[in-house]
Amino acid sequence: MQRVIQKAKDFNELVMFEHSIFSLPFIFIAMIVSANGWFGFWLLLLGVLAALSARNFAMGVNRYADRDIDSQNPRTASRPNVDGRLDASSILVFIGVNAFVFVVVAYIINPLAFKLAIPILFVLGSYSYFKRFSSLAHIILGISLGLAPIAGVVAVSASIPLWSVLLSLGVIFWVAGFDLLYSLQDIDFDKEKGLHSIPSMYGAQATLFISAIFHSLAVLFWILFVWSAGLGFSALVAAFGSGVVLAYEQKLVRRDFTQIDRAFFTVNGYLGIAFLALIILDRSLA
Repeated sequence: MQRVIQKAKDFNELVMFEHSIFSLPFIFIAMIVSANGWFGFWLLLLGVLAALSARNFAMGVNRYADRDIDSQNPRTASRPNVDGRLDASSILVFIGVNAFVFVVVAYIINPLAFKLAIPILFVLGSYSYFKRFSSLAHIILGISLGLAPIAGVVAVSASIPLWSVLLSLGVIFWVAGFDLLYSLQDIDFDKEKGLHSIPSMYGAQATLFISAIFHSLAVLFWILFVWSAGLGFSALVAAFGSGVVLAYEQKLVRRDFTQIDRAFFTVNGYLGIAFLALIILDRSLA
């Protein structure tokens, strides 16, 4: 029993389960807006299962593909995929199980969700390979998480309205922006290994500038989402408030690169939760 528990802990560390906080709020935001309120416990359960299995699949592929890179990077050398706790076969089984769960859940939800399931998995899996040949990897990660709102609205209405695309674009640039900041930690390693991250190719100052542009675009698209969806004052506060939070994140990293983890995990985690809370308030008052 102890071995099973330890193995579960190793897989949890592999995929960093707690980081699901980045995508889950925006799935629920899309579902709430699409349903104009509460969308039901059944869709809540299916939404959570789809989100977690998709993220586990993506992280599993990432850790499997990056075994050679992670083993050479001091920051990642203690991860379960390279320190012997989880072998390649175990990770492949984990990837396969989560892909199967995601497709089955999509089939249960509705025909459109099922049709999109495999293309979504393809996008999620492709991120891990982009940094080997293209600096667009940051955008691909953004698209991977930006699919979450699209998935949420498809689950409720089997459609993709304009406001969900705007919400998704906001998530794409939000994620790409904070991934640029996070990747500053590996700028020297990426240069040494020839990896195509924006920091390694263009330097820290250019990365900070591009990240700020991306975060500005995120706020713009979230404001357009509020307008397009016909939401109220609380939703507008969420959109503009996200700009304040992201400005603080940018300031935090510029002041001290040792604050990158705090900016990445804490600040962005609170942003998603606060955004969701304000959307719930907005629909409650509608």
